[in-house]
Amino acid sequence: MLDLPALPDVSGEERLKLLDDYERLAASGWPADWETLVEARYGIRLSSRYGPHRIRNPFGKASGQLSLTVRQVKHDAAAGLGFVVLKTVIAEEAGGQRSMGDWTSRETRMKLERIRGGSGEEGWTVTWLGRGWGGSLSDYLQFYAEAVEIARPAGMLVVPSCKFHLPGAGGEEWREEEYRYTTGRLLDAAQAARAALPMPLEKDFSPTLAGSDRASERDRILGWLTRVPALIRAAGGDRVALGIKVFNALFDDDFQLVMVSLLEEAPVRPAYLVYANRLFDPDRVFQGWRGVAYGGPDLSDRNLRVLSARRRHPPAAPLPVSATGNIDTGRRAAQYLLCGASSFQMHTLFQWPDTEFAMRVGGKTARALHWLVFHPEHGFIAWLLDLRRRFDLPADADVFDIAATLLRK
Repeated sequence: MLDLPALPDVSGEERLKLLDDYERLAASGWPADWETLVEARYGIRLSSRYGPHRIRNPFGKASGQLSLTVRQVKHDAAAGLGFVVLKTVIAEEAGGQRSMGDWTSRETRMKLERIRGGSGEEGWTVTWLGRGWGGSLSDYLQFYAEAVEIARPAGMLVVPSCKFHLPGAGGEEWREEEYRYTTGRLLDAAQAARAALPMPLEKDFSPTLAGSDRASERDRILGWLTRVPALIRAAGGDRVALGIKVFNALFDDDFQLVMVSLLEEAPVRPAYLVYANRLFDPDRVFQGWRGVAYGGPDLSDRNLRVLSARRRHPPAAPLPVSATGNIDTGRRAAQYLLCGASSFQMHTLFQWPDTEFAMRVGGKTARALHWLVFHPEHGFIAWLLDLRRRFDLPADADVFDIAATLLRK
């Protein structure tokens, strides 16, 4: 199923239409209502879902260094992203104590570089030392509220991301107060800002966590995945739509499947999954720091292997999936779509050099979307046309419907 050809199978007329749109938009600029253009020209509905929420299109920005300022959110809303996941905040107790305080950092230096995967495929990866939100929870709540106000006119969903306490070795107790207090504060901010409810919330398992002592034992990780949804459900009830961002542990693919199965079959399940954040190299050195996360082809190869295996043995009630991991072309998005993912989170793509994009006007988000959606050979429209013909998909299906249909085929 995932062994798609190098190029999409589209008609000559469709290819010419795509080329015309690609070249015209590269010169004229990115329209705010670009999904309307796609539906009018190609009969494709790009609306989808992130968790329980409808989104205008399936493309979003993953949590990170490009989603930590109001200015960045403004650019994303103007470009017409479907959603943006804000930089991860570190949970607090009422007195300001942070069990995961070591994950806060104001470091924003990043290095974009080429990387070759084990398959020989080349791609891009970004390295940085920053971890979570460097400011206070109160600062983050203000940022979240401002982001919601900015995004509302554009119909862009704003998603907070949070790192809560995870107990380490030695019988450490869960800090339940941290879950109650931080979840409550986030909910208060969401309601005050008239944000979408139930509030979508990504529970971040940082890729750097994979190399820490906390994540050295399989049973401990499985214990986290069992307990976290229950703690957040107790703190927020039905007002929170929890998405667990599954991390790539330093174990084999089978263990990744165990993690996913546990979440999908647990008595208290999250509302959706985010699969899966970057790989971790404990020996790689960056700016004197040993042990860094990385992306590129190896990341998407592993993620797609695991999701493809899940697809072959689907649970009775599969959770919605938001895919992340080296989504750099429409073909890659189509591969994740074949595994049932109904939305796609990017980060590295929005940092590519300008020379990689045909569009010379507008911001980086718009240029990336232009490449990802309209490219006549590598764009998502071309691949949706291919999949619609290949699997005889209904002409009126949107991306969420297509994802659900393909998961059953």
